[in-house]
Amino acid sequence: MLMVRAHSCDCSGDVRAPRLARFMAMPDRFAAASANLAQDQRFPSTGAAASARIDHDRMANAIRALAMDAVEQAKSGHPGLPMGAADIATVLFARFLKFDPADPAWPDRDRFVLSAGHGSMLLYALLHLLGYEKMTIAEIRRFRQMGSLTPGHPEYDHTPGIETTTGPLGQGIANAVGMAIAERHLAAVFGGDIVDHAIYVLASDGDLMEGISQEAIALAGHLKLKKLVVLFDDNGISIDGPLALADSVDQVKRFESAGWAATRIDGHDPAAIAAALEAAKKSDRPSLIACRTTIGFGAPNKGGTAKVHGAALGPDEVAAARKKLGWTSPPFEIPADILSQWRTAGARGRPERLAWEARLAALDAHKRTEFERRMRGALPAEEFAAAVTSVKQKLAEAPKEIATRSASEFALEELAGALPEMIGGSADLTGSNNTRTKAMKAMSAADYSGRFIHYGVREHGMAAAMNGMALHGGIIPYSGTFLVFSDYCRPAIRLAALMGKGVIHVMTHDSIGLGEDGPTHQPVEQLAALRAIPNLKVFRPCDAVETIECWQLALEDRHGPSVLALTRQNVPQLRLGFDSTNRCVHGAYELVAADGGDMARVSLFASGSEVAIAVAAQKLLAARKIAARVVSVPSFELFLAAPEKEREAIVGRAQVNVAVEAGIRQGWDAIIGSAGTFVGMTGFGASAPYKELYQHFGITPENVAEAALARLGG
Repeated sequence: MLMVRAHSCDCSGDVRAPRLARFMAMPDRFAAASANLAQDQRFPSTGAAASARIDHDRMANAIRALAMDAVEQAKSGHPGLPMGAADIATVLFARFLKFDPADPAWPDRDRFVLSAGHGSMLLYALLHLLGYEKMTIAEIRRFRQMGSLTPGHPEYDHTPGIETTTGPLGQGIANAVGMAIAERHLAAVFGGDIVDHAIYVLASDGDLMEGISQEAIALAGHLKLKKLVVLFDDNGISIDGPLALADSVDQVKRFESAGWAATRIDGHDPAAIAAALEAAKKSDRPSLIACRTTIGFGAPNKGGTAKVHGAALGPDEVAAARKKLGWTSPPFEIPADILSQWRTAGARGRPERLAWEARLAALDAHKRTEFERRMRGALPAEEFAAAVTSVKQKLAEAPKEIATRSASEFALEELAGALPEMIGGSADLTGSNNTRTKAMKAMSAADYSGRFIHYGVREHGMAAAMNGMALHGGIIPYSGTFLVFSDYCRPAIRLAALMGKGVIHVMTHDSIGLGEDGPTHQPVEQLAALRAIPNLKVFRPCDAVETIECWQLALEDRHGPSVLALTRQNVPQLRLGFDSTNRCVHGAYELVAADGGDMARVSLFASGSEVAIAVAAQKLLAARKIAARVVSVPSFELFLAAPEKEREAIVGRAQVNVAVEAGIRQGWDAIIGSAGTFVGMTGFGASAPYKELYQHFGITPENVAEAALARLGG
C-alpha cells in the first residue's frame, strides 16, 4: 500500500514509486496531467488483487455513468467531480463508512459531508446504488428538475441521506467541524458505547480557498477532533482553468500547521485510499487526505480540464468515455451484478445498527430517555417552563435597569441549567456578549464535556460550526458576537434559515448605543439586512422581561435560526409585575395604552432600546393633550406572520404612525405604512458617548414627539 506524506516518500518495494513520488511532490500543485498515471494503475497484474480491482473499477464506473447520464439529460450540472472522485467514494462507502440505508437518521451513523456540493451527482448516485429507498432511478433521471429529490446542490431535509445543504464553498467543511464537536461532546456525556462515529468530508480546491476553511480547520486542529477526516479532491482544476492561475498553497503543510495529520495519495488507487483511511481512524488528530485525482476521469478529451467541471460532456464525449471505461450498459442502467455489489455494501451497516440499538436499550433508563429526548430535539417541558417562570418572578420582585446583554446573561443562568443540551460560545467577546454562565466550563481537547466554546476571532467559522452541531442533533448551539459582525456570519445564517435549523445568535452592541467605538462597530443597516433573510427571526427586546420572552421563543423554534440583538447600554425595565404570558409571541403588542382610555391619535412603534424613548415621547404628547399609545415590536417576523386581524388590532387606527429605531427605515413600512414617520438613522454613526450620539442623530423623545405633532399639523 502506497502512502506518500508531505514531500517525502517511503515507497520501497513499489515499482511505481519513483515516478509516483516525483509526481506527488510537485510544488506547483501537480500541474501535469495525471490521466496516464491513473490509467497505468487500473488493473493489477495477477490473482485476487486483480479481481478486487476489477470489482472496484466497475463499482466506481457505475457512479461515473450515472453522473454522466444525469447531467447529460439535464443539460446542466457538474460531471467532473463525480467522475474524478468516484474511486474515493467507492472505497469510503463500500468499506469504511458506518451507515444503514434502512435508517438514514440512525444517531450513531458516520456523517458524510459533500462540501463540494456542486458535485451532487456523486452523492445521488451513491444513495441510489446503496439502496436508499427514495433515491430511485427515476429521481436520478429527474436531476435538477422541479420537485425532484436530486436538486442542483444537496439540500438537507429534502433528500434522505443528505447531512447538510452545501454549494456555497467552505460551508460544508465548517459544518463538519461542528458535527465533530457535537460527536465528541455527546460521547463525553453519554459514553462511547452510544456515541462513537466519524465525520467524513469530501472537499474541493474551492472549499479550501474560501476563508471560512481556515477558521474551521484551525478550530478543529485546536480541539483535536480526531473523528474528523477531510478527503481533498485535489484535481488541480478550477472553473477558470488550472488551479495554478490563482493558487499555489501546499494544503498538506497548511493543515499540518493547524494541528492536523495530513498525507498525499493517488486518489485513483483504492489500496492507497484504504490505507490512508485506516491511518486516519487511528489518528489522535483530525486528518486530511489529499487525493490527487483527474477531474472528469474517463472522459478522453475533456478529462483533466476545466471543460468537464460545470457542463454536460455532450453526446460524443459521453460515448467516448463509455468506451474508455468499458461501460456498455445503456443510460441509467446498472448491470445487476454491480448493483448487487453496491446493495451488499449498503447492507453492511445493518448489524452494527442493530447492535447499537441493543446497547441503547440496555442503557440506564434515565440516561436513555435523556439521550433520545435530545436527539429528537424536544425540550424538557417542565424544566424549561419552570426556568422561564423563575426569571420572570425574579424580575417582578426586583426590577432591573440593565443592558439587555446583561438581561440575557441573567436569563441564561436559569435556561442553561434547565437545558443541558445548550452549548454556548463567543467569538473572543465572552465578557462583552455575556454568553457564558457561571456553571459553564470551557470545552477543550482535554475535556469535551464542557459547554462553552472559545471560538476565537472566527465569526464565520463559528456560525457554520453551530449549523453543524444543530444538524448533528442532540445540541442547541448558541454563540455571541457584535451585531455589526453579523456580516461575517451571514452566509452561514442564511444556510441555517434554508435548512430550518434552530441555532441562536446572541449579537450585542446592537446600535449607536455602543458609543465610543464609533461607526466601524455601530450597526446601522444590519437589522434590516438580517430581517430580509427568510425563516430567520430577529428579536430586539426592550428590557429584561422581553429578553427572557425572546429567549423562550428562540428556544421553542426548532425550525429556524434566531438572532437576539441586545444592547450594550442600560435600559429601564418597562414591564413591571409578574405576567405568565409571553407578550412577545405575536412579534408586537401594545405596551402602553393611550391615557385615560382615549382613542389614540398617535401610535408610537419601537424596538429594543428605543422603546423607552417612545414611552418618554408618549408622556410628552400627553402633556400636550395628544393621546398616544406605544407598541413594542420585538420581532418583525412574528408580527408579519400573525393573522391579519391580529396585525390590524396591534397597529390600530391612529391618525399618525411613528416608528423609532436606531437603524435604517427599511422594513418598517410594513408596520407603519409608507405614509408613516420614521425617526432613526440615515447614515453611519460616529465616535462619542452614546447619550451624545442619540442627541446628535435626533433619536430623542423630543424629536419623536415633534415628528408626531408635525404630522398632526400642530
